[in-house]
Amino acid sequence: MTAALDTDVLIVGAGPVGMTLALCLAQRRVRCTVVEMKAADAPTEVKCNHISARSMEIYRRLGVADDLRASGLPDDYPHDVSYRTSTVGQEITRIHIPGRLTRLTDHTGPDGWWPTPEPPHRLNQRYIEPILARHVRQQPLIQCLYQHQVIEVQQSDEEARVRCTVLSNGSTVTLRARYVVGCDGGRSLVRKSIGAQLVGDEVVQRVQSTCVRAPGLIAQLKAPPAWAMFTVNPRRSGNVYAIDGRETWLIHNYLRDHEADFDAVDRDWAIRTILGVGPEFQYELLSKEDWIGRRLVADKLRQGRVLITGDAAHLWVPYAGYGMNAGIADADNLAWHLAAQFEGWATPAALDAYERERHPITEQVSHFAMNHAHAMSQRRRAIPADIEDAGDAGEASRRNFGQDLYELNVQQYCCAGLNFGYYYDASPVMVYDDVDAPAYSMGSFTPSTVPGCRAPHLWLSEGVSLLDALGVGYTLLCSPQASSEQTAMMQQAMQTARVPLTVLVMDDRIAWPAEYRHTWHLIRQDSHVVWRGDHLSPDAAYSVVACLRGAAQA
Repeated sequence: MTAALDTDVLIVGAGPVGMTLALCLAQRRVRCTVVEMKAADAPTEVKCNHISARSMEIYRRLGVADDLRASGLPDDYPHDVSYRTSTVGQEITRIHIPGRLTRLTDHTGPDGWWPTPEPPHRLNQRYIEPILARHVRQQPLIQCLYQHQVIEVQQSDEEARVRCTVLSNGSTVTLRARYVVGCDGGRSLVRKSIGAQLVGDEVVQRVQSTCVRAPGLIAQLKAPPAWAMFTVNPRRSGNVYAIDGRETWLIHNYLRDHEADFDAVDRDWAIRTILGVGPEFQYELLSKEDWIGRRLVADKLRQGRVLITGDAAHLWVPYAGYGMNAGIADADNLAWHLAAQFEGWATPAALDAYERERHPITEQVSHFAMNHAHAMSQRRRAIPADIEDAGDAGEASRRNFGQDLYELNVQQYCCAGLNFGYYYDASPVMVYDDVDAPAYSMGSFTPSTVPGCRAPHLWLSEGVSLLDALGVGYTLLCSPQASSEQTAMMQQAMQTARVPLTVLVMDDRIAWPAEYRHTWHLIRQDSHVVWRGDHLSPDAAYSVVACLRGAAQA
């Protein structure tokens, strides 16, 4: 028997990306249904270990950030990244990242200067998903259907349809929606339904990964514990991520080029070699989490009413924690563009902006991650033979190799460029001027208000960021000298087109960043600048609004 259920947006996949998309849409009053193959109480994976600053800014807007920051490692557990001869061996370098207790007050580390109201947070996916699920359940505009396996996706000019098998009883249900979004991972059926192909490098790295319970590990550490504890010695290179800061650990064993499959290396030997412990050390194997790092990006993100995000759209080596976080950025961006369709002020063509904005970014980030993976692979092949030796020679090797590892990896774990530097330079719904956005790298960026860039953060008052003051649609940021008559022209143009607008006058008692040098800056809710200028006329205002709606180029 086939039933029918209507919704505005049907989201396939209830992982972090799918749930974030649902929350972003609900904030804009768009109904959505999330279908997930797993049961609601299924064990959560331990894949992702990091929420980026940009993702935390999104969760701040959604009212989720405080719950996420209150969860995970103990208050006083260091979020540092440590490099050692083994987990219990000698430390050779450490990247300081404040723990939860001092994250908002400690500005001494390499990411302490970041211009954001929400610094990053080291938190495993096993904590992230339940928190997001709780917020999803509190939203009346979101319906979740668990144990629903998608078996077919179809679409017409008017709607998209998804056929599912209900795994609890074997029945079939067809769900109808205006749009379908695939957040269904690397094997995405939704991606296949639109004929999108993953293009790039199939294998960049193989990692034998194991989640273990080892309550006796901390007592054996010679150096203070850290969120990530890398092992570098001639026998084996690996990493131990702290999941709960007490007894649960995720151990990565980086396989060498000739180790072509996950069983090429004895798992128990590798774990003990990475930890630096003997056969008497006891641990419990909880799960095998083996993975292959890839650099694959879908050749398209949309066909008609069906779109893809997250791992369905891109797969890469999870350096810089940017697998899940890039998907969260996808979700926030797509929710913006879909909401504009439902609110009725954007043209159908404006939805093209999702792919035009996000696809180039996923390509760029995939190359950043792959290049860093290759650089780390080279370092693992170059580990000094005497790195564990006592005496001056061994000490010099540890010092020199440690400095090299620090300089290479601080840009990964404190990746300011990936958080704040990326920009949209080919969007059909932004009004560009004759200034190019500044270049960025994984670790560095230049703040800018060039259209397409992220609006620089500043504190408007105690605990209130400019990003907090952005309206649900667009915000027109006006200098104190802005003509009220010309500001009204933009307000009138927006109102005529039914585009939501908040007007915010810059407080001249605040030291504004020099980047805000224009009379007006128009900022989207996702914090990207879409237009700036020093003069407005009725025609100019209507031209800008036409571009924002996808009706014309300004």
